[in-house]
Amino acid sequence: MFNELAYAMGAPGGSGGQGGNPFLSFLPIILIFVIFYFLLIRPQQKRAKEHRNLLANLKEGDEILTSGGIYGKITGIKDDKITVEISDKVRVRVNRGHIAAVINK
Repeated sequence: MFNELAYAMGAPGGSGGQGGNPFLSFLPIILIFVIFYFLLIRPQQKRAKEHRNLLANLKEGDEILTSGGIYGKITGIKDDKITVEISDKVRVRVNRGHIAAVINK
């Protein structure tokens, strides 16, 4: 008589590249970008903002460290040029962007 078994052919699994949600294929790339943002980009932007604030708040009399490693005391500020006294009667002019830190006593 008739065979009571029925066989069905379904669509191939996830390896066929057909169907599926395209969002799921981009999910790993999106996750990697989010991780990079929180581990690299955001902290770098925070440090840059702090450095801009430091440069904006410089005033005469501040003890500073230049990016070249020279310690000194600010004796004059004019636009982007800062006069720094590094020893008695020895003054150098430094670009504002090359101030690395303000030394607190």
